[in-house]
Amino acid sequence: MAHSLSAKKRIRQSLKRRARNRARKDLIKDQVNGFQSAIAGGDLSKAETELNKTVQRLDRTAAKGTIHKNTAARRRSRMTKRLNAAKAAATAKTTA
Repeated sequence: MAHSLSAKKRIRQSLKRRARNRARKDLIKDQVNGFQSAIAGGDLSKAETELNKTVQRLDRTAAKGTIHKNTAARRRSRMTKRLNAAKAAATAKTTA
């Protein structure tokens, strides 16, 4: 247990930051799940809007320092690839 005032303050600050960071990460997870369910359902227009919302959330969270900017970029890239693959599959299905 912390004894000095500065150590106690540091504990209080850490608790606040941890709660804030967890909340931000939970929001990202919810957004990603919405995107994945739209892709799985085959609703490409909804998936595109969900992707835009998720990218915004990722970038904002990375800017605040909760996640690393490269982590946000990697997730953004992977989700965009999934959307593009789904669009290509839908296009190939309609032309075939």
